[in-house]
Amino acid sequence: IITHLRTLVVSLVFAQCGAVSQDIMYVTLPLYHISASLLGIAGCIQLGATCVLKKKFSARQFWNDCRKYNVTMFLYIGELCRYLCNQKEEDRVHEVRLALGNGIRPSVWKEFLMRFGPIKIFEFYGSTEGNLSFLNYTNKIGAVGRAGIFSKFLKYDVWKQELIKDENGRCIKAPLGKPGLLVFQVTKDAPFSGYVGNKEASEKKLLRNVFVEGDVYLDTGDLLVMDEDGFLYFSDRVGDTFRWKGENVATSEVAEIIGMMDFVQEVNVYGVSIKNYEGRTGMAAIVLKRYHTFNGEKLYKHVENFLPNYAQPRFVRIMDVMQITATFKHQKIHLANEGFNPEIISEPLYFMHEPTRSYIPLTKEIYKNVLSGEIRL
Repeated sequence: IITHLRTLVVSLVFAQCGAVSQDIMYVTLPLYHISASLLGIAGCIQLGATCVLKKKFSARQFWNDCRKYNVTMFLYIGELCRYLCNQKEEDRVHEVRLALGNGIRPSVWKEFLMRFGPIKIFEFYGSTEGNLSFLNYTNKIGAVGRAGIFSKFLKYDVWKQELIKDENGRCIKAPLGKPGLLVFQVTKDAPFSGYVGNKEASEKKLLRNVFVEGDVYLDTGDLLVMDEDGFLYFSDRVGDTFRWKGENVATSEVAEIIGMMDFVQEVNVYGVSIKNYEGRTGMAAIVLKRYHTFNGEKLYKHVENFLPNYAQPRFVRIMDVMQITATFKHQKIHLANEGFNPEIISEPLYFMHEPTRSYIPLTKEIYKNVLSGEIRL
Protein backbone atom coordinates (compact mmCIF):
# COMPACT_ATOMS: atom_id res chain seq x y z
CA ILE A 1 0.00 0.00 0.00
CA ILE A 2 1.51 3.32 -1.10
CA THR A 3 -0.24 6.21 0.64
CA HIS A 4 -0.51 9.75 -0.73
CA LEU A 5 1.79 10.95 2.06
CA ARG A 6 4.40 8.34 1.11
CA THR A 7 4.19 9.37 -2.56
CA LEU A 8 4.75 13.04 -1.66
CA VAL A 9 7.67 12.26 0.67
CA VAL A 10 9.44 10.04 -1.89
CA SER A 11 8.90 12.55 -4.70
CA LEU A 12 10.88 15.14 -2.68
CA VAL A 13 14.11 13.07 -2.55
CA PHE A 14 15.65 14.56 -5.71
CA ALA A 15 14.95 18.05 -4.37
CA GLN A 16 16.82 17.05 -1.17
CA CYS A 17 19.80 16.14 -3.36
CA GLY A 18 19.89 19.61 -4.87
CA ALA A 19 17.86 19.04 -8.04
CA VAL A 20 15.99 22.02 -9.53
CA SER A 21 13.34 22.63 -12.20
CA GLN A 22 16.00 23.26 -14.87
CA ASP A 23 17.36 19.69 -14.47
CA ILE A 24 16.70 16.97 -17.02
CA MET A 25 16.26 13.46 -15.60
CA TYR A 26 17.03 10.27 -17.53
CA VAL A 27 14.85 7.31 -16.44
CA THR A 28 15.78 3.91 -17.89
CA LEU A 29 14.19 1.71 -15.21
CA PRO A 30 10.88 -0.19 -15.46
CA LEU A 31 8.05 2.04 -14.24
CA TYR A 32 6.56 -0.65 -12.00
CA HIS A 33 9.64 -0.16 -9.82
CA ILE A 34 9.09 2.42 -7.08
CA SER A 35 12.40 4.16 -7.93
CA ALA A 36 11.25 4.93 -11.47
CA SER A 37 7.63 5.78 -10.71
CA LEU A 38 7.90 7.76 -7.46
CA LEU A 39 11.51 9.02 -7.34
CA GLY A 40 11.65 9.55 -11.10
CA ILE A 41 8.25 10.47 -12.57
CA ALA A 42 6.70 11.93 -9.38
CA GLY A 43 10.05 13.59 -8.59
CA CYS A 44 10.04 15.36 -11.96
CA ILE A 45 6.45 16.51 -11.48
CA GLN A 46 7.29 17.83 -8.00
CA LEU A 47 10.33 19.72 -9.33
CA GLY A 48 8.72 20.85 -12.56
CA ALA A 49 11.74 19.25 -14.24
CA THR A 50 12.01 17.47 -17.59
CA CYS A 51 11.94 13.66 -17.73
CA VAL A 52 13.55 11.64 -20.52
CA LEU A 53 11.99 8.17 -20.57
CA LYS A 54 13.90 5.30 -22.14
CA LYS A 55 11.96 2.17 -23.07
CA LYS A 56 14.83 -0.10 -22.02
CA PHE A 57 18.23 0.50 -20.41
CA SER A 58 21.16 0.34 -22.83
CA ALA A 59 24.72 0.74 -21.50
CA ARG A 60 25.97 1.33 -25.05
CA GLN A 61 23.53 4.18 -25.77
CA PHE A 62 23.53 5.69 -22.27
CA TRP A 63 26.03 8.55 -22.66
CA ASN A 64 24.94 9.29 -26.24
CA ASP A 65 21.39 9.75 -24.92
CA CYS A 66 22.69 11.98 -22.11
CA ARG A 67 24.39 14.23 -24.67
CA LYS A 68 21.43 14.20 -27.05
CA TYR A 69 18.90 15.29 -24.40
CA ASN A 70 21.26 17.41 -22.21
CA VAL A 71 20.65 15.07 -19.27
CA THR A 72 21.83 16.38 -15.87
CA MET A 73 20.73 13.55 -13.53
CA PHE A 74 19.72 9.90 -13.63
CA LEU A 75 18.39 7.02 -11.52
CA TYR A 76 20.19 3.73 -10.96
CA ILE A 77 19.45 0.44 -9.19
CA GLY A 78 21.37 -2.79 -8.76
CA GLU A 79 24.24 -3.34 -11.16
CA LEU A 80 23.35 -0.53 -13.61
CA CYS A 81 26.48 1.54 -12.84
CA ARG A 82 28.68 -1.55 -13.23
CA TYR A 83 27.27 -2.09 -16.74
CA LEU A 84 28.27 1.48 -17.60
CA CYS A 85 31.79 0.88 -16.24
CA ASN A 86 32.03 -2.28 -18.36
CA GLN A 87 31.80 -0.17 -21.53
CA LYS A 88 35.17 0.48 -23.11
CA GLU A 89 35.06 4.26 -23.56
CA GLU A 90 35.89 6.65 -20.73
CA ASP A 91 33.18 9.18 -21.35
CA ARG A 92 33.44 12.54 -19.59
CA VAL A 93 31.69 14.56 -22.30
CA HIS A 94 28.28 15.08 -20.70
CA GLU A 95 26.39 17.41 -18.36
CA VAL A 96 25.34 14.81 -15.78
CA ARG A 97 25.95 16.20 -12.30
CA LEU A 98 24.11 13.83 -9.96
CA ALA A 99 22.85 10.25 -9.73
CA LEU A 100 20.44 8.78 -7.20
CA GLY A 101 19.81 5.12 -6.48
CA ASN A 102 20.72 2.06 -4.49
CA GLY A 103 22.84 -1.03 -4.97
CA ILE A 104 26.15 0.45 -6.20
CA ARG A 105 29.16 -1.41 -4.82
CA PRO A 106 32.09 0.62 -3.39
CA SER A 107 34.57 -0.57 -6.05
CA VAL A 108 32.13 0.36 -8.84
CA TRP A 109 31.47 3.72 -7.18
CA LYS A 110 35.20 4.59 -7.27
CA GLU A 111 35.66 3.39 -10.85
CA PHE A 112 32.53 5.27 -11.97
CA LEU A 113 33.89 8.59 -10.66
CA MET A 114 37.31 7.97 -12.25
CA ARG A 115 35.78 7.09 -15.61
CA PHE A 116 32.92 9.56 -15.92
CA GLY A 117 33.95 12.57 -13.85
CA PRO A 118 32.84 14.24 -10.58
CA ILE A 119 29.19 13.15 -10.58
CA LYS A 120 27.59 13.39 -7.13
CA ILE A 121 26.26 9.96 -6.22
CA PHE A 122 23.44 9.80 -3.67
CA GLU A 123 23.10 6.20 -2.50
CA PHE A 124 19.97 5.50 -0.46
CA TYR A 125 18.46 2.59 1.41
CA GLY A 126 14.75 1.90 1.31
CA SER A 127 12.13 -0.66 0.36
CA THR A 128 8.69 -0.47 -1.21
CA GLU A 129 6.93 -1.60 1.99
CA GLY A 130 9.35 0.10 4.42
CA ASN A 131 8.26 2.93 6.69
CA LEU A 132 11.65 4.71 6.81
CA SER A 133 14.73 5.09 4.63
CA PHE A 134 18.32 6.42 4.64
CA LEU A 135 20.05 8.79 2.22
CA ASN A 136 23.81 9.22 1.91
CA TYR A 137 23.96 12.97 1.23
CA THR A 138 27.66 13.25 2.25
CA ASN A 139 28.86 11.17 -0.75
CA LYS A 140 30.84 8.85 1.56
CA ILE A 141 31.77 5.98 -0.74
CA GLY A 142 30.07 2.70 0.17
CA ALA A 143 27.62 4.06 2.76
CA VAL A 144 23.83 4.08 2.38
CA GLY A 145 23.35 6.86 4.92
CA ARG A 146 23.46 7.32 8.69
CA ALA A 147 21.47 5.66 11.44
CA GLY A 148 18.40 7.35 12.89
CA ILE A 149 16.75 7.01 16.30
CA PHE A 150 13.92 4.85 14.94
CA SER A 151 16.22 2.25 13.37
CA LYS A 152 17.87 -0.60 15.29
CA PHE A 153 20.28 -3.39 14.36
CA LEU A 154 19.62 -6.75 15.97
CA LYS A 155 21.94 -9.71 16.52
CA TYR A 156 21.00 -12.35 13.97
CA ASP A 157 22.01 -16.01 13.49
CA VAL A 158 22.24 -16.49 9.72
CA TRP A 159 22.64 -20.27 10.05
CA LYS A 160 19.41 -20.74 12.01
CA GLN A 161 17.90 -17.71 10.25
CA GLU A 162 16.56 -16.30 13.49
CA LEU A 163 17.15 -13.46 15.91
CA ILE A 164 19.45 -14.03 18.91
CA LYS A 165 17.62 -13.25 22.16
CA ASP A 166 18.55 -12.84 25.82
CA GLU A 167 17.29 -14.91 28.76
CA ASN A 168 14.15 -12.73 28.93
CA GLY A 169 13.26 -13.39 25.28
CA ARG A 170 14.20 -9.86 24.21
CA CYS A 171 16.31 -9.02 21.16
CA ILE A 172 19.96 -7.97 21.47
CA LYS A 173 21.51 -5.04 19.62
CA ALA A 174 24.31 -5.91 17.19
CA PRO A 175 27.72 -4.46 18.16
CA LEU A 176 29.39 -1.72 16.10
CA GLY A 177 31.16 -3.04 13.02
CA LYS A 178 29.18 -6.30 12.98
CA PRO A 179 26.23 -7.10 10.67
CA GLY A 180 22.83 -6.78 12.29
CA LEU A 181 19.25 -7.20 11.09
CA LEU A 182 17.86 -3.75 10.34
CA VAL A 183 14.45 -3.07 11.92
CA PHE A 184 12.38 0.11 11.96
CA GLN A 185 10.09 1.05 14.82
CA VAL A 186 6.45 1.30 13.78
CA THR A 187 4.82 4.42 15.23
CA LYS A 188 1.98 6.82 14.40
CA ASP A 189 4.49 9.04 12.59
CA ALA A 190 6.10 6.08 10.83
CA PRO A 191 3.29 3.56 10.22
CA PHE A 192 3.52 0.29 8.32
CA SER A 193 0.71 0.23 5.74
CA GLY A 194 1.15 -3.44 4.85
CA TYR A 195 0.12 -5.38 1.76
CA VAL A 196 -3.21 -4.99 0.00
CA GLY A 197 -5.75 -7.62 1.12
CA ASN A 198 -3.13 -9.80 2.82
CA LYS A 199 -3.10 -9.39 6.58
CA GLU A 200 -1.08 -12.58 7.03
CA ALA A 201 1.80 -11.34 4.84
CA SER A 202 1.66 -7.94 6.55
CA GLU A 203 1.90 -9.50 10.03
CA LYS A 204 4.91 -11.63 8.98
CA LYS A 205 6.90 -8.43 8.40
CA LEU A 206 6.37 -7.27 11.99
CA LEU A 207 8.37 -8.10 15.11
CA ARG A 208 6.59 -7.59 18.42
CA ASN A 209 7.92 -7.15 21.98
CA VAL A 210 11.44 -6.61 20.61
CA PHE A 211 12.93 -4.63 23.52
CA VAL A 212 9.90 -3.97 25.74
CA GLU A 213 6.38 -5.32 25.98
CA GLY A 214 4.13 -3.88 23.28
CA ASP A 215 6.72 -2.35 20.95
CA VAL A 216 6.49 -3.14 17.21
CA TYR A 217 9.27 -3.13 14.61
CA LEU A 218 9.29 -3.72 10.85
CA ASP A 219 11.67 -6.50 9.78
CA THR A 220 13.49 -5.34 6.63
CA GLY A 221 15.18 -8.70 6.01
CA ASP A 222 18.48 -6.88 5.40
CA LEU A 223 21.76 -7.12 7.29
CA LEU A 224 23.61 -3.81 7.65
CA VAL A 225 26.79 -2.73 9.43
CA MET A 226 27.17 0.54 11.35
CA ASP A 227 30.59 2.12 11.89
CA GLU A 228 31.64 4.26 14.87
CA ASP A 229 30.63 7.44 13.00
CA GLY A 230 27.08 6.17 12.50
CA PHE A 231 27.47 5.49 8.76
CA LEU A 232 25.61 2.43 7.50
CA TYR A 233 26.80 -0.13 4.96
CA PHE A 234 24.69 -2.81 3.31
CA SER A 235 26.08 -6.25 4.19
CA ASP A 236 23.67 -8.81 2.73
CA ARG A 237 20.11 -9.94 2.35
CA VAL A 238 18.95 -12.50 4.91
CA GLY A 239 19.15 -15.80 3.04
CA ASP A 240 22.01 -14.62 0.81
CA THR A 241 24.47 -14.81 3.67
CA PHE A 242 25.47 -18.42 4.26
CA ARG A 243 27.39 -20.33 6.93
CA TRP A 244 30.50 -22.45 6.33
CA LYS A 245 32.85 -24.00 8.90
CA GLY A 246 30.97 -22.22 11.68
CA GLU A 247 31.49 -18.77 10.14
CA ASN A 248 29.07 -16.40 8.40
CA VAL A 249 29.93 -15.50 4.82
CA ALA A 250 28.44 -12.35 3.25
CA THR A 251 28.08 -12.96 -0.49
CA SER A 252 28.33 -9.25 -1.32
CA GLU A 253 31.72 -8.94 0.45
CA VAL A 254 33.18 -11.95 -1.38
CA ALA A 255 31.82 -10.66 -4.70
CA GLU A 256 33.46 -7.27 -4.01
CA ILE A 257 36.87 -8.95 -3.58
CA ILE A 258 36.60 -11.20 -6.66
CA GLY A 259 35.34 -8.25 -8.73
CA MET A 260 38.75 -6.61 -8.25
CA MET A 261 40.38 -9.13 -10.64
CA ASP A 262 41.35 -7.68 -14.03
CA PHE A 263 39.66 -10.49 -16.01
CA VAL A 264 36.32 -10.35 -14.12
CA GLN A 265 33.49 -8.32 -15.64
CA GLU A 266 30.73 -9.48 -13.29
CA VAL A 267 30.51 -11.89 -10.37
CA ASN A 268 27.67 -13.48 -8.40
CA VAL A 269 28.51 -15.35 -5.18
CA TYR A 270 26.22 -17.90 -3.48
CA GLY A 271 26.38 -20.94 -1.21
CA VAL A 272 25.98 -24.52 -2.44
CA SER A 273 25.06 -27.54 -0.32
CA ILE A 274 27.29 -30.64 -0.21
CA LYS A 275 26.25 -33.99 1.24
CA ASN A 276 27.68 -34.69 4.74
CA TYR A 277 28.77 -31.07 5.22
CA GLU A 278 27.06 -28.65 7.56
CA GLY A 279 26.13 -25.32 6.01
CA ARG A 280 26.99 -24.28 2.46
CA THR A 281 30.31 -23.63 0.77
CA GLY A 282 31.03 -20.69 -1.51
CA MET A 283 30.67 -20.72 -5.27
CA ALA A 284 31.25 -17.82 -7.67
CA ALA A 285 29.60 -17.41 -11.08
CA ILE A 286 31.85 -15.18 -13.20
CA VAL A 287 31.38 -13.38 -16.51
CA LEU A 288 34.79 -12.71 -18.05
CA LYS A 289 35.77 -9.41 -19.64
CA ARG A 290 35.96 -9.46 -23.43
CA TYR A 291 39.30 -10.77 -24.75
CA HIS A 292 40.25 -12.04 -21.28
CA THR A 293 40.67 -15.64 -20.11
CA PHE A 294 40.16 -17.19 -16.69
CA ASN A 295 43.37 -17.39 -14.64
CA GLY A 296 43.01 -19.99 -11.88
CA GLU A 297 46.41 -19.34 -10.27
CA LYS A 298 45.85 -15.60 -10.13
CA LEU A 299 42.38 -15.97 -8.58
CA TYR A 300 43.69 -18.49 -6.02
CA LYS A 301 46.42 -16.10 -4.89
CA HIS A 302 43.97 -13.17 -4.78
CA VAL A 303 41.30 -14.84 -2.61
CA GLU A 304 44.01 -16.29 -0.36
CA ASN A 305 45.39 -12.77 0.22
CA PHE A 306 42.08 -10.98 0.73
CA LEU A 307 39.62 -13.52 2.17
CA PRO A 308 39.69 -15.77 5.24
CA ASN A 309 39.79 -19.51 4.49
CA TYR A 310 36.08 -20.08 5.21
CA ALA A 311 35.02 -17.32 2.76
CA GLN A 312 37.15 -18.45 -0.19
CA PRO A 313 34.87 -19.90 -2.92
CA ARG A 314 35.60 -23.58 -3.50
CA PHE A 315 33.92 -23.61 -6.91
CA VAL A 316 33.80 -21.25 -9.90
CA ARG A 317 31.36 -21.26 -12.83
CA ILE A 318 32.17 -19.29 -15.98
CA MET A 319 29.08 -17.80 -17.63
CA ASP A 320 28.56 -15.91 -20.90
CA VAL A 321 25.77 -13.76 -19.43
CA MET A 322 24.79 -13.24 -15.80
CA GLN A 323 21.24 -14.17 -14.84
CA ILE A 324 19.52 -11.06 -13.48
CA THR A 325 16.04 -9.89 -12.53
CA ALA A 326 14.17 -7.09 -14.33
CA THR A 327 15.57 -4.68 -11.72
CA PHE A 328 19.24 -5.61 -12.32
CA LYS A 329 19.65 -7.84 -9.27
CA HIS A 330 21.59 -11.10 -9.49
CA GLN A 331 19.57 -14.31 -9.40
CA LYS A 332 21.06 -16.69 -6.85
CA ILE A 333 18.46 -19.37 -6.06
CA HIS A 334 18.52 -21.03 -9.49
CA LEU A 335 22.34 -21.10 -9.54
CA ALA A 336 22.52 -22.45 -5.97
CA ASN A 337 20.06 -25.22 -6.84
CA GLU A 338 22.12 -26.27 -9.88
CA GLY A 339 25.20 -26.51 -7.65
CA PHE A 340 28.49 -27.67 -9.18
CA ASN A 341 27.56 -30.89 -11.00
CA PRO A 342 29.52 -31.05 -14.31
CA GLU A 343 26.97 -33.52 -15.69
CA ILE A 344 24.20 -30.92 -15.38
CA ILE A 345 26.14 -27.71 -16.09
CA SER A 346 27.55 -27.34 -19.60
CA GLU A 347 29.53 -24.19 -18.78
CA PRO A 348 33.16 -24.40 -17.58
CA LEU A 349 33.50 -25.26 -13.89
CA TYR A 350 36.61 -24.91 -11.72
CA PHE A 351 37.63 -26.32 -8.34
CA MET A 352 39.91 -24.70 -5.75
CA HIS A 353 42.85 -27.11 -5.68
CA GLU A 354 45.18 -26.46 -2.75
CA PRO A 355 48.09 -28.77 -3.78
CA THR A 356 48.60 -26.82 -7.05
CA ARG A 357 47.49 -23.48 -5.49
CA SER A 358 45.11 -22.87 -8.38
CA TYR A 359 41.53 -23.24 -9.57
CA ILE A 360 41.60 -26.27 -11.87
CA PRO A 361 38.89 -27.65 -14.23
CA LEU A 362 36.24 -29.50 -12.23
CA THR A 363 36.10 -32.99 -13.75
CA LYS A 364 33.47 -35.68 -13.12
CA GLU A 365 36.10 -37.55 -11.10
CA ILE A 366 36.80 -34.55 -8.83
CA TYR A 367 33.05 -34.07 -8.43
CA LYS A 368 32.57 -37.70 -7.31
CA ASN A 369 35.55 -37.49 -4.95
CA VAL A 370 34.14 -34.35 -3.30
CA LEU A 371 30.77 -36.05 -2.78
CA SER A 372 32.34 -39.26 -1.47
CA GLY A 373 34.56 -37.33 0.96
CA GLU A 374 37.79 -38.52 -0.66
CA ILE A 375 38.55 -34.84 -1.34
CA ARG A 376 38.01 -32.90 1.88
CA LEU A 377 36.93 -29.26 1.76
